[in-house]
Amino acid sequence: MEQAMRDFFLFLSKNKALTKMAKKYGLRFGARRFVAGETIGEAVDVIKQLNKQGLCVTIDYLGEFVDNEQEAGQIADGSIAAIKAIGREGLDSQLSLKLTSMGLDISDEVVMSNMRRIMEAAVDNNVFVTIDMEDYSRCEKTIQIFKQLKLEYANIGTVIQAYLFRTVSDIEALNDFHPNLRLVKGAYKESPEVAFPEKKDVDENFQKIIKMHLLNGNYTAIASHDDSIVEYTKKLAVEHNIPKDQFEFQMLYGIRNERQVELAKEGYKMRVYVPYGNDWYGYFMRRLAERPANVAFVLKGMLKK
Repeated sequence: MEQAMRDFFLFLSKNKALTKMAKKYGLRFGARRFVAGETIGEAVDVIKQLNKQGLCVTIDYLGEFVDNEQEAGQIADGSIAAIKAIGREGLDSQLSLKLTSMGLDISDEVVMSNMRRIMEAAVDNNVFVTIDMEDYSRCEKTIQIFKQLKLEYANIGTVIQAYLFRTVSDIEALNDFHPNLRLVKGAYKESPEVAFPEKKDVDENFQKIIKMHLLNGNYTAIASHDDSIVEYTKKLAVEHNIPKDQFEFQMLYGIRNERQVELAKEGYKMRVYVPYGNDWYGYFMRRLAERPANVAFVLKGMLKK
């Protein structure tokens, strides 16, 4: 039943008609639990509150699967506005983005032009940028663009997904770049030809790449709400004398806030992924797909209104 619900919400996440309707009607149906708002001003208010709790942030101006140059440029402009707000307000925040929102599916020229505009603003404001990983069909291109930009800018990282078979070889190939990587399990529906279908295999591979990347001496962001993964990382750090400033934990806005604060109080860097914008639908559907309890929470919130 749980897998069926996951597949259902992942299917809905790609529905263009529902995405268009969601943009029109705004953040209703419980999405505000996971999305900070539609404007950068609303997002800044959320970031300030999280910073006061000892939490750092990575902000994401939502958008994906853009198919025209004008819209890609507008989303890039939104990301630049977010970078400038981080610098202006002195926020403890980074920026995350998806290459499909920058024009990845349009042309190399469009995506690279938008990314360089963003990176120049990020350098000027001392903001780190992470390129989110998307579905498997865009994985190789994303890694190649990251490599190209890493040669030009120091303040850039990307994401590696544990559920893909190729992940270990990707970690090995990227090591020469000494990359700052966010390691995740993966949130897209993929073919069993390219991804582990069983959770236990994903978890095992996740632990493997955490150990690989940390022992390679590279900065590692462990993005997981799974206590077993968090505890594994803590023990690994103790066993191998890995300093706390070589890694951080990351969790999503709206999920396990108390645990986030606990980790920060324990002296670990705890970063919260905070999305905002009106293109929230696909992101919201994937959050519902990840955990059935999220669906119950949203339904409860709707019934209260």
